[in-house]
Amino acid sequence: MMEYLGGPEDQQSIAERQSGYEREDSRQFKIVDETIGLEVGWVGYWEVTWRAEQVFEIGWSVLPGFQVQGIGSMAAGLAIALAKAEQRRRFLHAFPSVDNAPSNAICRKLGFTLLEECEFEYPSGNFLQVNDWAVDLFASS
Repeated sequence: MMEYLGGPEDQQSIAERQSGYEREDSRQFKIVDETIGLEVGWVGYWEVTWRAEQVFEIGWSVLPGFQVQGIGSMAAGLAIALAKAEQRRRFLHAFPSVDNAPSNAICRKLGFTLLEECEFEYPSGNFLQVNDWAVDLFASS
């Protein structure tokens, strides 16, 4: 699951990340397959400073057995709609690894614009080559 994000994390790193998810400005949601009643992933967005601008960042993850079914696209689309409804930040960015073809495909499918390939630090101390995708939340649909 962490193949494109620097590999497995230790328990302390997981606890620190979870603490960040519980901040007021972080919106994290479970993805539940209601037909079987199982949690199959997560999607969320949060506020960050990127290139000296306050923006939302979005991320998602779907368990391997539930991938390639459109679940990630659907969940990310719903999260984008929520971010758009807030009218708090103009831009929402996604930073999938350049090697993560499925997540880059979701960005294309959901109407993100590819801005650039760049270096991104995640988790702390781990640098990745990512694509910087953005969607203008104030643009008319």
